[in-house]
Amino acid sequence: MGYSRAEARGMVGLLAVLAGALLLPLLWHPAQPQYLPAADQQLLDRLAANLAANRAPGRSYAPRTPGRFSRYPQVAQVPLGPFDPNTLTAEGWEARGVPHFVAGRIVKYRDAAGGFRAKAQIRKMYGLDDSLYQRLAPFMQLPDALPPRGPRPAYAANGPGKFPPFAAAGKFARKPQHLQPFDLNAADTTQLMQIRGIGAGRARWVVQYRNQLGGYVRADQLGEVFVLRDAPDLVDSLRKYTFVRPGFAPQLVNVNTASFDELYLHPYIRKGLARLIVAYRKQHGPYHQVADLKQIPTLKPDDWEKLRPYVRCD
Repeated sequence: MGYSRAEARGMVGLLAVLAGALLLPLLWHPAQPQYLPAADQQLLDRLAANLAANRAPGRSYAPRTPGRFSRYPQVAQVPLGPFDPNTLTAEGWEARGVPHFVAGRIVKYRDAAGGFRAKAQIRKMYGLDDSLYQRLAPFMQLPDALPPRGPRPAYAANGPGKFPPFAAAGKFARKPQHLQPFDLNAADTTQLMQIRGIGAGRARWVVQYRNQLGGYVRADQLGEVFVLRDAPDLVDSLRKYTFVRPGFAPQLVNVNTASFDELYLHPYIRKGLARLIVAYRKQHGPYHQVADLKQIPTLKPDDWEKLRPYVRCD
């Protein structure tokens, strides 16, 4: 076998190209980039200074979710001092660092329960951070824990699961036979429990509903209490032994300044009407007279008559 002259020239040219490709990296050294650490150090110093400034004490940060909580007005903070949790408003709790939604929950629970009796009840509020509670607890004018309950009556003599005979019922306090009528808006649960058929639970509901209303203006409002709606005989007993003092002025709600959270807690307003009251006020300006509420289409005449004694618009 042999190569032609053209094939030999091609083979020589190919070997020359391969040799050049192998030798070229060894003969030619491109200039390496020069690293200047001073410029990078200056940039790093500027970034560290900006980070330290952003973490300076007292600097306020924008929320990660803009607009989520912007509808809640900012409440000015007050220095901590002794306070009574049973008289503090939602704004008062916010002024002491409690979040808006937790402050409303505390006030609503307090009104429903008829007031706080110990700090332990506040500590159990859902959403209240324990560190915040520890900061506020020393200033609450309440005992730390609820008083211990009295001993339960011993039923062992009658066998397991059995109750003492009716002859032993004389140990319990009896209802008075001749009870003088008393002021419904000034009565506490002890007075209400003197009426036959009214126990501790029903008495608390009567007081709770009175606090939510701002006071009873008519005796027939007792029929609106949740636990008395299906007990007309107990309502009659309450109306027989209680009265509404003539000239009694209930606690009024200012529809021009009250927020949605304050309005919806009233039993005659609730959430639906509270939203409409606030929306109408924003669209048409402040109410000039209480009768302007009748411009709200969904407010029925009967509901207006019940609500009228409890609102003002100054």
